[in-house]
Order: sequence, then structure tokens, then C-alpha cells
Amino acid sequence: MKKQTVIITGASSGIGKEIAKHFLDKGDNVVINSSTEEKLQKVFEEFGAGQNLAMVAGNVSDKNTGKKLVATAMERFGSVDVLINNAGIYDTRPFLEVTEEYLDTFLNTNLKGTYFTTQAVIPQMLKQQDGVIINIGTPLVGHALGGAPSTAPLTSKGAIHALTLQLAAEFGINNIRVNTVAPGVIRTPMHGEDADQRAGLHLLNRVGEVEDIAEMVITVAKSRFISGAIINVDGGMAAGHNLN
Repeated sequence: MKKQTVIITGASSGIGKEIAKHFLDKGDNVVINSSTEEKLQKVFEEFGAGQNLAMVAGNVSDKNTGKKLVATAMERFGSVDVLINNAGIYDTRPFLEVTEEYLDTFLNTNLKGTYFTTQAVIPQMLKQQDGVIINIGTPLVGHALGGAPSTAPLTSKGAIHALTLQLAAEFGINNIRVNTVAPGVIRTPMHGEDADQRAGLHLLNRVGEVEDIAEMVITVAKSRFISGAIINVDGGMAAGHNLN
């Protein structure tokens, strides 16, 4: 497998951090991003601040952040082979209490962040006639849960799923593969110490680990023939629940 240059957004903790570790362990070049520079710097140093690692702090909802990520990847490593649109936020709020400001929070980070960071990398992938874009979605787009009112984040994630299919169609002729990996409940700081209480949402009756998602992302990134796929890595959540 050839050495790839990988851009990962939201890489200062949780799933994004583990994805970055997996690519580094494979010997790839990695550009990590987070909106929180202090946290990102700590991860940069934790990973050894080596020659195959670069960092760019910035909010992905700002189009300039995507441009900086591409510029850094090109300057340091000479290509942009993989983009992992991992940066995202989630929260619950009843539909009738959702304000325009609250909705915009999710549309800006989740949808616009994914949309415009992808828009920044595709011109280079077109030059290469090769590239992989992996978005992070959720099985809840097609599997609603009563008692967890989350129309704002799920509207933004549903748009990402649709964007995945359309980008795969538009750029498949250019050998650019676009997919979404949709995690179930994963043990990350976002879920805090209560993650295991949601085990029954999965047929496996346990929550996932960050390694479960990173391993699938690596597989998709290295594949030459996966595109337009929404891949649930969710312990069976989309199929059903464990009520035992």
C-alpha cells in the first residue's frame, strides 16, 4: 500500500484522535485539525511531533481552515490523498425549543464544515485523479429514537449522508471515492462516563470503542473500490436493539 497524506478534522480527542494514531502507525503522513489549539498541540506532542505529522488549528465552519489544511498538506507532504471529515457536535433539544441560533450551530460545524473542507481538497484530488473522502455520519439518520429529541444535529448529519452520495456520483469519473462511516455509541469524551448505559441500543449489547471506527476508516481509505457507501459501524444499532 502506498504512503498516503491524510487530513483529519476534529482530531484532538475521541474518534478523530484514534484515527490519526492508526494512520501514523501505518506510516502515513497526517495533518490533524481541531478548533481548540491548546488541545491540538497536546495531541501533536503526544504523537511525537514527527516529520510525518502536521497540525492546523481552526474551526472547519470557516472556509479558510480547509484552505490552510490543504496548503499545509501540500507544503509538507506534496499530496492530499485522504480527507476524514470527523469534526462534529451532537446535543439533544426538543424540536419546539430549537432556535435559529441553535440550529445554525449544527449546520455550521457539521454540514458546512464537511462541505467546505471537502470543497477545499477536491481540486488537488482532481489534479491527482485519485483521492478518498470519508465523512462521519450516524445510523440515527435512518433510525429515529423516541426520548432523544435531536432534530438539529440529525438534520445536519442527514445532509452529510446525502452529500456523500452526490459527491461520489459527481467525482467517481475522476477516481475520487466518497463514503460515510456511521458509528453507533462510541466510548468517547462526548458520551462521558454514561456511555455503557446505552449498551442496549446495540444488538451486541455493548458500546463501541474508538478503535472500532478507526479500523473501518483505515479499511475504506486503503480500498480502491468502495464509493458511495454508508457504512454502519454500530454494533447492530441500525438493525435493532437488545432489550435483554
